[in-house]
Amino acid sequence: MDTLFKKHNMLISQVPMTMVRGMMNQIKWDRQLVGIKGSRGVGKTTLIRQYIKDKYGVQPGKALYCVMDSLYFSSHSLLELAEKFHLMGGEHLFLDEVHKYPTWSKEIKEIYDLYPDLKVTFSGSSLLQILNADADLSRRALSYTMPGLSFREFLHFYKGIDIPTYDLSEILEDPHYICQQVNAQCRPQRLFEEYLKVGYYPFYNGDIEEYYNRIENIITYIIEQEMTQFCNIEVSYTRKIKTLLIFLAQNVPFDVNIAKLTKYLEINKKTVLHYLISMQKAELIKLLYSDNISISKMQKPDKIYLQNPNLMYAISQSAHLGTIRECFIANQLSYKHEIEYGKSAGDFKVDGKTTFEVGGEHKKFTQITQLKDAYVLADSIEFPIGNKLPLWVMGFLY
Repeated sequence: MDTLFKKHNMLISQVPMTMVRGMMNQIKWDRQLVGIKGSRGVGKTTLIRQYIKDKYGVQPGKALYCVMDSLYFSSHSLLELAEKFHLMGGEHLFLDEVHKYPTWSKEIKEIYDLYPDLKVTFSGSSLLQILNADADLSRRALSYTMPGLSFREFLHFYKGIDIPTYDLSEILEDPHYICQQVNAQCRPQRLFEEYLKVGYYPFYNGDIEEYYNRIENIITYIIEQEMTQFCNIEVSYTRKIKTLLIFLAQNVPFDVNIAKLTKYLEINKKTVLHYLISMQKAELIKLLYSDNISISKMQKPDKIYLQNPNLMYAISQSAHLGTIRECFIANQLSYKHEIEYGKSAGDFKVDGKTTFEVGGEHKKFTQITQLKDAYVLADSIEFPIGNKLPLWVMGFLY
């Protein structure tokens, strides 16, 4: 275990504390079993290491941080580690990238049952089926999903502008007050345009080419490593996934024509739908349906977006501004709300009641004029005009 202790000390001591996500205070770290999942690159590893450094310091003892693809686990089991750590008086075991350890769920369940006074926090891919793994952890694990940066967090971490979060109900009830708070500290439109290009992943360092290259590397890793492991996709077919993603990036928001996709990819309808669902689970795309309640397992979606605007800019050389706007709204709202495709009126229906139409500053209410609880989310404005709200204000939900 000396090797693990040395790695713990090195990794925890090196983690910066300058950018600490608000999620740090939302997670109930004191629970016996906590799972954190999310797309590669959103900051799960950094968050865990920051918590350890803040709570326990850099020296291993009460806490131990392990990356699950460590060579240590080629000759030792996780259960063996937990037993030794518990005997030494350890209190909290942190297991990063747990999906890289084949029998993680079964051994964590056994640790949970054997050592009720030992807390375990683990992280993994967004594809990780924490609640449906080989050992049922649904009654044991408290599960969290970590998103990328919101517009609010981007302003805080990169621009030093500190604005609180607001619930959707608060935004709709008093948008004037919120917009006044934001405009008192900055000119939000220019910064919002920057966020759409480089603000979602917490590793932008001022070099946009390097940032997009890193996003492309993340995409490649998700498709070639994670989707082949979790989604029953053969390695030889990963090229089809990449081709599909590029096609969607150039055509989203895509009014789904499965026949067109099957012909383009030269694969059958069932496989296309399987790929789309898997890509959503991997947080590469967002599928929208006009009725979330009655959707069947293999029903075709009504609309497809990339998961966030930064992905679009990284993949597509000609990202359409209207698509970028809708992609942003789908991304920010879906973290805390149920979002549907507004097939008959409006672009989006949220929580089954509120309708949003998305557009530029001159967008009119024509499509939603007869609806109650309906709003236009408009780009390039700084203050609301009646039920026309600035698009960027939806970036303060978390």
